[in-house]
Amino acid sequence: MVLSRRGGGIQENFTVRRIAAHNIGVERRFLLNSPRLERIEVMRRAKVRRAKLYYLRNLRGKAARLKERRV
Repeated sequence: MVLSRRGGGIQENFTVRRIAAHNIGVERRFLLNSPRLERIEVMRRAKVRRAKLYYLRNLRGKAARLKERRV
């Protein structure tokens, strides 16, 4: 899940969070225009009311779900 996008132009980056082994949350930042990224694929879209989703770090289980948006 993408928590935030930051910056602009060639230096724009985004933060991704996933749940690793033993329910440990791991966050990683990637440059949007990095040559290390082959492609960015959007798997699902959700309805959110803010640009930064940092509040999801503290939520667990059903509380961490976002309402899915049909495209």
